Amino acid sequence: MKTIQLLTILVASAVSLQAVTPEGKQKLVLIAGKPSHPPGMHEFRAGTMLLEKCLQNVPNLVVDRHELGWVSDEKTFDNADAVVIYADGGGKHPAVVDGHLETLRKLIAKGVGFGCMHYGVEIVPDQAGKEFQEWLGGHYENAYSCNPIWDANYAELPQHPITRGVQPFTTKDEWYFHMRFRPAFGHGVKAADDGASKFAPILVATPTDATRDGPYVYPKGPYPHIQAEKGSPETMMWAIERADGGRGFGFTGGHFHDNWGNDNVRKAVLNALLWVTKVEVPAKGVESTVTADELKQNLDLKPESKPKKAGINTPRVFERVAAR
Repeated sequence: MKTIQLLTILVASAVSLQAVTPEGKQKLVLIAGKPSHPPGMHEFRAGTMLLEKCLQNVPNLVVDRHELGWVSDEKTFDNADAVVIYADGGGKHPAVVDGHLETLRKLIAKGVGFGCMHYGVEIVPDQAGKEFQEWLGGHYENAYSCNPIWDANYAELPQHPITRGVQPFTTKDEWYFHMRFRPAFGHGVKAADDGASKFAPILVATPTDATRDGPYVYPKGPYPHIQAEKGSPETMMWAIERADGGRGFGFTGGHFHDNWGNDNVRKAVLNALLWVTKVEVPAKGVESTVTADELKQNLDLKPESKPKKAGINTPRVFERVAAR
């Protein structure tokens, strides 16, 4: 009798667990990178927690969030519809270390969506430049792209599911620009096709001459080829519909954690998370609120020390000193 009761409890528990992610829902795997930079910057953990909270009531969506640069168990990819990485990039990008590139390659081949945010759009070309051009449409390339902190004025927005409900806005951030897009996409400021792939710029603004003259965060520049394009618009967020049926997006903002409190920044990214997962974006976009108190929650524990070089954005890596 006790055995039957135990089995009943186990079966009931299994059913209740399955009910959290009922069959038919789209699944977004959202990956936060390891702690880095001074407090209030590159808060990947806290940022993804805010985004997850804002998406919790979206029908037909399950968000599976992970920390420290990768998933805890790669079996979670078995039924994933999209993978989005918000983390430090470059030579130790989570997408390229420990065989992860091959894992992603297999997922992309199945049509899984892929997105990267802020430093996560930067890759070393010899490591995965061709892959990122294929999967995202383009990427940040050291010494070709640049990373100044500036006020980007997004005065006009294109018609796209990602811009639904987003109003023109201006925000200071470390907005990277001058991406290494696929040749067919040119400078990335106009919609373009490359065979069956369709590219769409989402956030486009024109840097001031002073922004192009620098300094950039690292290396401080200026770069002559960036200065030579004064007066030209740049793309800081873009989307692609790939030939394999999957989707991808890149978002170069996200350096300052407080910018998640900006309704338009947040809505554009939340819409993108739905779109890349192939969940219908509401007509007015994803409605959400983030309070000042919520922005202070779940921040990484970082030492209050000055960077070795002048400038509040000199990259530094910090280890989490306590779990929360």
